[in-house]
Amino acid sequence: MEVGRVQDIASSALFSGSIPAEFVRPDPEQPGITTVKGQLLAVPVIDFKNPDEDSVIKAIDDASRNWGMFQIINHDIPNEAIAHLQAVGKAFFELPPEEKEVYAKPPDSKSVEGYGTKLQKEVDGKKGWVDHLFHIIWPPSAINFKFWPQNPPSYRVANEEYRKHLHGVVDKLFRSLSLGLGLEGHELKQSAGGDKLVYLLKINYYPPCPCPDLALGVPAHTDMSTITILVPNDVQGLQAFRDGHWYNVNYIPNALVIHIGDQIEILSNGKYKSVLHRTTVKKDRARISWPVFLEPPPEFEVGPHPKLVDQDNPPKYKTKKYGEYAYCKLNKIPQ
Repeated sequence: MEVGRVQDIASSALFSGSIPAEFVRPDPEQPGITTVKGQLLAVPVIDFKNPDEDSVIKAIDDASRNWGMFQIINHDIPNEAIAHLQAVGKAFFELPPEEKEVYAKPPDSKSVEGYGTKLQKEVDGKKGWVDHLFHIIWPPSAINFKFWPQNPPSYRVANEEYRKHLHGVVDKLFRSLSLGLGLEGHELKQSAGGDKLVYLLKINYYPPCPCPDLALGVPAHTDMSTITILVPNDVQGLQAFRDGHWYNVNYIPNALVIHIGDQIEILSNGKYKSVLHRTTVKKDRARISWPVFLEPPPEFEVGPHPKLVDQDNPPKYKTKKYGEYAYCKLNKIPQ
């Protein structure tokens, strides 16, 4: 068993009114000091049902070049499917500790799948105020149901229903990004893994924290995925780095938050930017989010798309296996 679940630490911390030193961020990272107060960042909002396809493609292209993130509304995933996904995820984290530990990530595992706390190499021993659960939801050949909770009983049904609706969103995002880059509609997804693209679901659970100005749920990072599709609960906490400052992102209810990840930045040879973001925590409420990371298979090689490279635009990134890229990223090894 991995020691020190944040959910357990939070119970003691709320009673004492303080947090352990390893959760106190250095001054340049503390949200109480570094967040722009009183201003929400209105990231682009894109209507996925807009009948003018060219307009949708242009909006996604602009947001991916200039923001690295956007929100989509009218995405055809029923609100009920999202609410069910949220309900079963919340119920899992409300189980007694011993029931959650059944799904703990094995100590010797090379995969991120399972229930856990530490994900990547910690800088200066500083920890994030978050526990998590990872498991793959697509393709079927990559799913390991050992990491899917059996309690609550409808957990699997809720996740499979959400995944079923997600496919259309994924295909439309990849097609729009591909056309925005001047490629054929199918080419970007094909270069990211095609039908073998892995949908990795993560539930982030950020317990209430007595010192939210000092701690971060997840410190500043870009996602190593191609695209991340995120559903939060109603407790806001996502921040993005913009023009040298940290801003709270204005989340629209029932929207999907889209992050451009490192692999799309690589494939686009830098035309699209992966977004630098972080997560804050709240004093009196738990924040929960459900990102799905769209990842190439581990052995799949990703590099700048050949059509986006020429004498005037030499490759800005190495071509390497995604598994190798992920290992370096998690262990803070230069790429």
